[in-house]
Amino acid sequence: MNDLQIAKEAKIKPIEEIAKNAGIPLPYLEAYGKYKAKVNLNIFKELEKNEDGKLILVSAITPTPAGEGKTTVSIGLSMALNRVGLKAAAALREPSMGPLFGIKGGATGGGRSQVLPMEDINLHFTGDIHAVSAAHNLLGAIIDNHIFRRKKPYIDPRRIKWPRVIDMNDRGLRYIVSGLGGRKNGVPRETSFQITASSEIMAILCLANNYAELKEKIGNILVGFTYEGEPVFVRDLKVQGAVAAVLKDALKPNLVQTLENTPVFIHGGPFANIAQGTNSVIATKLALKLFDYVVTEAGFGFDLGAEKYFDIVARYAGFNPAGVVLVATIRALKMHGGKSLKEIDQPDPAAVEKGLANLEKHLENISKFGMKAVVAINRFTTDTEEEHKIIKDFVESKGFKAFVVDFWAKGSEGGVEIASFIKEKGGETSNYKPLYSLDLPTEKKIEIVAKEIYGSKAIDFTKKAKSDLKRIKKLGFDKFPVCIAKTQKSLSDNPLLLGRPKDFLVTVREIKISSGAGFNVPITGDILLMPGLPKTPAAENIDITDEGEIKGLF
Repeated sequence: MNDLQIAKEAKIKPIEEIAKNAGIPLPYLEAYGKYKAKVNLNIFKELEKNEDGKLILVSAITPTPAGEGKTTVSIGLSMALNRVGLKAAAALREPSMGPLFGIKGGATGGGRSQVLPMEDINLHFTGDIHAVSAAHNLLGAIIDNHIFRRKKPYIDPRRIKWPRVIDMNDRGLRYIVSGLGGRKNGVPRETSFQITASSEIMAILCLANNYAELKEKIGNILVGFTYEGEPVFVRDLKVQGAVAAVLKDALKPNLVQTLENTPVFIHGGPFANIAQGTNSVIATKLALKLFDYVVTEAGFGFDLGAEKYFDIVARYAGFNPAGVVLVATIRALKMHGGKSLKEIDQPDPAAVEKGLANLEKHLENISKFGMKAVVAINRFTTDTEEEHKIIKDFVESKGFKAFVVDFWAKGSEGGVEIASFIKEKGGETSNYKPLYSLDLPTEKKIEIVAKEIYGSKAIDFTKKAKSDLKRIKKLGFDKFPVCIAKTQKSLSDNPLLLGRPKDFLVTVREIKISSGAGFNVPITGDILLMPGLPKTPAAENIDITDEGEIKGLF
């Protein structure tokens, strides 16, 4: 059976029953149909005396087109922890429809390790991402109207820093000209679209703790500059309240369940290659108040999502994760060892061994944040025991433990060994520390991440990036952490360099200021903020029957 068929045969429980088992009083539950709901933020007043549970961060080696199954492992681990007698839940991101209709497919796990209802979650869910798009584009409309009406402060149309967004992969919107058709239609200007997951509004939604903070952060967004070069913020346009109002329901965490009825909070969806790459702070905090263990996930490899988690999210929210589960696969290690995608299903211990350099670098990086770690070898049917042993022996030689997991085929039963190990080590504490001090100059922070985490030899700042650095200092934003936009396909900024590249140069072509979210975004290499569709998009396989049944999501 495929993932969709497995999901349809699952014995899913009413969301009220999932909430009751999680310890959420029904008055705080706002149902969206039978199997999904939002949780009212007033619940925090009732839970404030509860002690926080332990947080487990799931990350991975550098991803490949073969797919590593990091979300499947995250979901399965939450179920396995319950299976060994712990009260556990997961806190994950919402899927974007851009990758769904492009090449990646859905983002609700797979096989016997899925979150349900998978069709709803992948398609619109509770409307959070659409709300982010609407809030972002409301601000865009306000800016254009402000210029058209010639209101103070007088914004220079050539220096607007706020694009439009859409939750779709659409290369035709990357660079556009708006305001055409005569003077009644606004001021013609060059602008662009980005995917909604890269929106600063999305970043803010995932960092805000309450409505007051949400509104304050939106007010701090830098939208552009006047003709005299003075900065213009949303608060200067007096619309932070209106933009925040669009996000009223979107700020509330969403509750769903796994195939085994483990509670899952799915909330927020920033990409890790261009944003902070983790679910919302507010959903994680809620889960920690309700459960002994919470499994959360950082997007793409440890060099992207996890680095940003520790240097931005955990620092801001005050999280102190108990440890990291690093996902690795035989298939990915073969590709990092030089094999092509067509060759990875064939046994090749030598290629696995050669690819271990990539795994080694990620293990080194985990230690730099003071974290304990365990490796989850996500089993595929083409794996061999000899190949598994190569990874286990290597990981143990580096002072870590490795376990083969098979959540896809067996559900929670496929991860009892790793869950028991986490339970056994639960009393131990990690010594979390960020990689750099916020007092360092922005260029130094970039250099530290690039050299320590990516392994680069040097950093090259373009003329535009150097100008951006001067502006950041002038505006007083030099104390922000950095959220580096970089390809997910390599430790370097060159997607073609697999394995563990050495002696490479990272090129920073510009640095965007996200003053509302509270970080600066260095953009490296050829990374795009609006993806495009592949030659054969997944949309060609997705359909709906006459009875309204979705097909082809997997």
